[in-house]
Formats: sequence, C-alpha cells, structure tokens
Amino acid sequence: MQDWYMKFSSQPHQPFFTSGVLFLILFMMLFTASYSNILILDTSVLTFHAYTMVFVIFIQFFLGFLFVVFPRFLVQAEIHKKEYMKQFILYFISSLGILLSIVFYSDIVFLFQIMMLIAQILSLKLLYSIHKKSLIKVKDDTKWVLISFASGLVFHVLFIISEIKFTFSHDLARFSIDAGFYLFIFMIIFVISQRMIPFFTTAKAPNYIANKSKNLLDIIFALLVFKVVLLSFDNVKLNLLADIPLFIMITRELIKWKLPFFKVPAIMWVLYLGLYWIPFAFFMSIIEGLTAFYDPSIVFEKVVIHTMALGYFLTVLVGFGTRVILGHSGSAPHANNFAIFIFVVIQLIALLRIFSSFTLNFGLDYMFFINLTAVLLIMGLLIWSSKYIVILIKGK
Repeated sequence: MQDWYMKFSSQPHQPFFTSGVLFLILFMMLFTASYSNILILDTSVLTFHAYTMVFVIFIQFFLGFLFVVFPRFLVQAEIHKKEYMKQFILYFISSLGILLSIVFYSDIVFLFQIMMLIAQILSLKLLYSIHKKSLIKVKDDTKWVLISFASGLVFHVLFIISEIKFTFSHDLARFSIDAGFYLFIFMIIFVISQRMIPFFTTAKAPNYIANKSKNLLDIIFALLVFKVVLLSFDNVKLNLLADIPLFIMITRELIKWKLPFFKVPAIMWVLYLGLYWIPFAFFMSIIEGLTAFYDPSIVFEKVVIHTMALGYFLTVLVGFGTRVILGHSGSAPHANNFAIFIFVVIQLIALLRIFSSFTLNFGLDYMFFINLTAVLLIMGLLIWSSKYIVILIKGK
C-alpha cells in the first residue's frame, strides 16, 4: 500500500487528474439522477451542477496540470510532494463532502464549500510564491493565471454568500457562476492553451511559430469582464456588445496562428479542435442575440455556456490529459484508435448538447435529450478512464 501511494503521489497531475475525472463522473451521475427524478434534491441546479462544475471539478484537473508546468514556466524547482498532496487531500475531502451533503443533508454543504475555498486559497498562495521568486523578466502567462485564480476566489466567496437566502441571492448566485465561468475557469484554461498548444505543435512541426498578438490576454480578459457585466442584465441583445468583438478577436487570432491542422497527429489536432470551439460558442451567442430582435420566443437554453464547457473545456481536458498521462508515464504521447474514438465521441456529445438546447422550439422531449447527453458523457468518461486514469492510479 505504501509503495502504491509513493507512486501515485510522485507527480502532481496523477492525484489531481484522478480526482477531477472521478468527481466529474459522480456529479454528472448526480445531475442525471436529479433530472430523471430518481433522486430528489433540495438544492438548486445552480449548486449541484453549475457551482460544482465551475468551482469544484474543472479546477482540480487544470490545477494538476499547473502544478507541473507553472514552476517550469518560471524556471523554478518542482513543487514538493508534501505540499501538493496536502492540498490534494483537502480538495478530495471537500469535493466528497459537497457531493454527500447535497445528497443527504444540504444544510451543511456550505461547510465543505468553505473547505474547498480554503484549498483554493492555499493553491493561489503556492502559485504566487513561485511567481514571486522567479527572476525571469517575462511572466505574463503566469501573471494571468494568478489574476484569474484570484478572480475565482472572489466569485467563489460571492456564491457561498448567495447560499444565504435573501432578496437578491439568486441574482448573486447567477452572477457568481457567470463570472466564475468566464473570468476563472475559461481564462485559466485559455492561458494554458495559448501557451502549451503552440509549444506542443513545435515538437510535431519543428518549423512552426505561433504569431500571437501582443496583449492578447489583456484584451480577452477585459472583453470577458465586459461580457460578465452585460450578462447580469439578463438581456441577450446586450451580450452582442461583448460577443461580437470576442468572436472577431479570437477568430482572427486563431487564423494568425496558422495551426497546422492536417500536418500533425491526432494527439495535436484534438487540441486545435478544442480551440475552435471558442469562436463557435461566441458565434452561437451572437446568433442568440440577433434572433432576439426577430423572435424573442426562440429558446437557446444555455447553449453558449454548454458549447464552451463540452466543446472547449472537455476537448482540451481529454486532449491534454491523454498527452500528459502518456508522456509522464514513460510512453510516447500519441493517440491510437481508442483515443481518437474518444476524441470524436466528445465532439458528438457537444453537438448533441447543442441540439438539446433547441429541442423546446420543436416540441421535442428536452429532458430526454439532456439526460441522453449526460449518460453518453458519463459513459465516454468511464471508457476513457478505463485506460488512462488506470495509468494514473497505478502511478509511475
């Protein structure tokens, strides 16, 4: 047992990836059970679904990645095992506590939410200490990780406050989720993506150079702040003011990068696919805003946020995950037919969720398609985990 623990804890991505995927599956099972009326919960969908995705699940996966690459970005020593394992245990206990308390006794959910918040404060403190010690001159990427993480802590606190029922608690909860989604999770994943995907590309296409715009992250963050403010007015027409420049900016940027889509293996093009979901999500938001001028009764039912979450977040998660798990276990990072099958399945699940958002307009069974999407997602994650998470659990 001790030998297994030493292997499992030998690299930070191993425990954090495992925990992230485990709780993604468990919370999606909880979502499906609730939406199928198998389980009656006395917490809102904002808590058991939106909150857990934004502040509990995705951050664990990408934190495992950050604990590996953040010191390398800054030419610093690796994070000591005792440091990241203490945090992992705190993340794991608080995640499990949130899950069980939602199911059995929701009055104490806030205790585990506070525990999760403390874990994230410790993570930010650790990352900041590494950033501060580094003597390299260019630290923009790590700076934006820290800004995004700090933003996430603020919105996490606001969401916990919103759990205390008062006049505007629901509005505060929605604002916290929107802000956490774009300024915390999206921004952290985008910072990692724009740094690592061009870097990985050069390994497969040695002559490739990403022509990234100056102040890219500054502009994207400013536009996302504007978008979050507009979302608080709950008027999709207003969202156009942020969505149009975001769509133009990111589309133009990806065109400038000239990613060699057809010259690299699947382990790379899946990451490119993930990036292209970003402008598509903002394009969907533009269509929603324009449609509201024509016929406000047409329902888009959270299509934008789910396009981003399933299309971008999940594609990059599985793509990065497959690459990092293989690379750090001593195998060459590659995508065999099994991995390619999973990559394709993730794209189909994202498309199915988009279709589900429009079913109400055609008199179709919305709940059936939502539950079908969730079940397929759970199955896809289980199939992927049967090969790749098993490698993590065994450890190196």
